[in-house]
Amino acid sequence: MSIIERAASRIEHPKDAPAADSAAPAAAPAVQDAGHAAAVAAAMAAAPQEAAPAAAVAAAAPAPAAAPVAAVSAASAPAAAPSGDAAVAEGAPRRGPRRVELDLQHMQDIGLVTAAGGRTTLVEDFRVIKRPLIKRAFGPRPAGEKPGNLIMITSSLPGEGKTFCSINLAMSIAMELDHTVLLVDADVARPSVLRTLGLPVQRGLMDLLLDEKVDMADVMLRTNVDTLTLLPAGTSNPRATELLASQTMTSLVYEIANRYPDRIVIFDSPPLLLTSEAHVLAGHMGQIVVVVEAERTTQHAVKEALSQLEGLNNVNLIYNKTREFPGTETYDYHYG
Repeated sequence: MSIIERAASRIEHPKDAPAADSAAPAAAPAVQDAGHAAAVAAAMAAAPQEAAPAAAVAAAAPAPAAAPVAAVSAASAPAAAPSGDAAVAEGAPRRGPRRVELDLQHMQDIGLVTAAGGRTTLVEDFRVIKRPLIKRAFGPRPAGEKPGNLIMITSSLPGEGKTFCSINLAMSIAMELDHTVLLVDADVARPSVLRTLGLPVQRGLMDLLLDEKVDMADVMLRTNVDTLTLLPAGTSNPRATELLASQTMTSLVYEIANRYPDRIVIFDSPPLLLTSEAHVLAGHMGQIVVVVEAERTTQHAVKEALSQLEGLNNVNLIYNKTREFPGTETYDYHYG
């Protein structure tokens, strides 16, 4: 039995097709480090309308390395870039990202991670999840691999909790003392990050790719969480797939991966089986996390989703919204 089949065999057969992503589904995530064949099992806090679930995890095997890219800069100062917020004409006033206020109490109320939320099971779960991702983000990068600080969060189908996991992972990493986070809403067909955070629609990624006059500083949003910055999806465009596959996108991804040596970039991606954008976006990423909804997502859907990531390294699964899994009384780490 292949490792993908073993991963998929953990998934229960579902009822009907899943509903659209909710703002804060009850999630019980845990993650396995695919590169080290690690298994993590963690308990999960109940979100507002769900019973307290438990967590399970499986991971897809690494495949042959992707095409080489330039190494992440180890310099302490930001790397120069041909475009983006560094491209400011001499003598012109320097632009900077706008600032938005996150309602942290509201976020906590709807089941999202916040620094003020205390040592909850939810907070602990995402501490478990982020640790191997951070380690790989800043660890040695084998030749030919994409930057590990580029992390894509996706799912097979809508409604599995990928946006919930993207925001919580970003908030958890933002609590780190040595790292900053850029959360990119790359689900350009159905953007959910700003809506979940209670923020109005803004220009963003698509506008940056469409109009060379738009500067990165024009569309990035700094928040009252000092280590967290947002890049919205921006204006919807029927050529989104082509834009994400363009050289402009390649240059943009390279820039945001290398500009700040302490930054992790999280992309909330479209579902793999719904659009072609997710497959294109995955080609830019150093790590990929597939969110699987427990007791609903079929084995067939998981296998189909993982098959779209064939040839890519560092693919992990988060088993989300699980209610019962042996061993959830403790956090177990197994590295093989």
